Amino acid sequence: MFCPRCGRQVAEEASYCSNCGAPIRGGPQSFLIATTPTIPGYKIKKVLGVVTGLSPRTRGLLGKFVAGFQSVMGGEVTAFTAELEKARAEAIERAKERAVSIGANAIVGLDLETSDIGLQAGITVISATGTAVVVEPES
Repeated sequence: MFCPRCGRQVAEEASYCSNCGAPIRGGPQSFLIATTPTIPGYKIKKVLGVVTGLSPRTRGLLGKFVAGFQSVMGGEVTAFTAELEKARAEAIERAKERAVSIGANAIVGLDLETSDIGLQAGITVISATGTAVVVEPES
């Protein structure tokens, strides 16, 4: 199992992430997020609108040096993997916060996109966009 905020692996029985302190599981009223247009076992009662969370990221000088060295050697560039995982979790959390602020208890149709902001700045933007909804369990 992985922490929804920082992406670190946590023990199956953990309630909180030992790395960032984020709650791992919610109670029966936990917030639901799905990439699908519906959530099996739930019916959408109200559509509240589109919500988005953005997380622009870059590596510092040392991180760019390590990444440059790793790219010469070939294979995974781990200097960027951790940052991208953090950015993904952060973008989803920001979309969730916006959804909660307008009264949603779920997001459906979540889409994650990655882009380079350009300008040769080395800034990557992770975007999480979905539809904020109110769902309830099917009877």
